[in-house]
Amino acid sequence: MDNQNFLICLVGLPASGKSTFAKLLKSAIKKRYNNLDVKIIDPDIIRQKLSEDKFDYEKEYIIRKENLKKIKSELEKGHIVISDDLNYYSSMRHDLRDIAETLKIFFFIIHIATPIEICLKWNEKRGEPIPNMVIKKIHEKFDNFNRYKWDVTDAVYDLSQMAELNPLVEDFLENILIKRDNKKFELKSLEFESEISNLDNENLDKITRIYVGRLLHLSRYLPLKKRIIKLRKNYVKLNKNRTLNEPEISKSFKFYLEHNLNIQINEDL
Repeated sequence: MDNQNFLICLVGLPASGKSTFAKLLKSAIKKRYNNLDVKIIDPDIIRQKLSEDKFDYEKEYIIRKENLKKIKSELEKGHIVISDDLNYYSSMRHDLRDIAETLKIFFFIIHIATPIEICLKWNEKRGEPIPNMVIKKIHEKFDNFNRYKWDVTDAVYDLSQMAELNPLVEDFLENILIKRDNKKFELKSLEFESEISNLDNENLDKITRIYVGRLLHLSRYLPLKKRIIKLRKNYVKLNKNRTLNEPEISKSFKFYLEHNLNIQINEDL
């Protein structure tokens, strides 16, 4: 995952302050990355076109599909994307995670956990673009986190308790960038270890095969051929992923054969 861009999934009830948080976060990211564009993908824009500014459950599937398509498209362009959506079902969050995994970019979840009582009040102040009854239904259906290993929040904020949001957003951004860089380091380390491990295993297999070939070239060891071949396979399994150089492998394998065959192998191989 060498891509600089990433996907942020906002989760929360309507009127919880997600859009306000998204705008402040976009501004903070743009200050940090002058060379990267930041896109806030808000399904309300699609919803307004399809539902005449009204929340219609029957059209939500189409809206969701178009929303995911837009998110993927912007990420493919190299943009940082903030999903300013409810994302209250774990399946919705999983859809976003799938896009991030497909594109090999990092994925972060922020739960804007403003209490429903506050959301209803804030919704009334803005003229109830979404009926309060709908907010209550969404609250009842909200999927809690940590049911799955992947569905873990990177931050949780009750915006009704925050007097000043800018420091909060700056702090969050710093934290996720640290997480991202740490994850990159861990992935690089795993890749490096995997490469070393593969080289070691190839070396182990190659050296023991050569040793067996030289051993069976001598007629006195031919009667033990089947046992030697079987022991070689067992030895490779037992020593898989060990870091051994060529002399160490030869010496260790010789001792293993001698011990299991109850013979002494001459050094004239």
